[in-house]
Amino acid sequence: MVQITFIDAAGQSRTVEGEVGATVMETALNCDVPGIEAECGGACACATCHVYVDESWVERIPAAQPMEEDMLDFASDVRKTSRLSCQIRVTADIDGLVVNTPERQG
Repeated sequence: MVQITFIDAAGQSRTVEGEVGATVMETALNCDVPGIEAECGGACACATCHVYVDESWVERIPAAQPMEEDMLDFASDVRKTSRLSCQIRVTADIDGLVVNTPERQG
């Protein structure tokens, strides 16, 4: 299992375990992490699974593809570390990943 830490807008931290092959979004939903709505179910058709990847991890995960970048246009408070959690695959390489959830989605 891979550990992922979600930090909400109030600063509360939750570390959960994700299965290799799942997405960060699926992990959040399976572990009842608040702040991830995932209205499209992970189809990269909305921006309700928006997260901010911790600066120390930005270069360690695969870059966003053009479709994800387009969908981020619909997210609130987009930053340079913004990603859609449905597009980040859980692998052994991301064990310890830290992401922040925005104050609100979409």
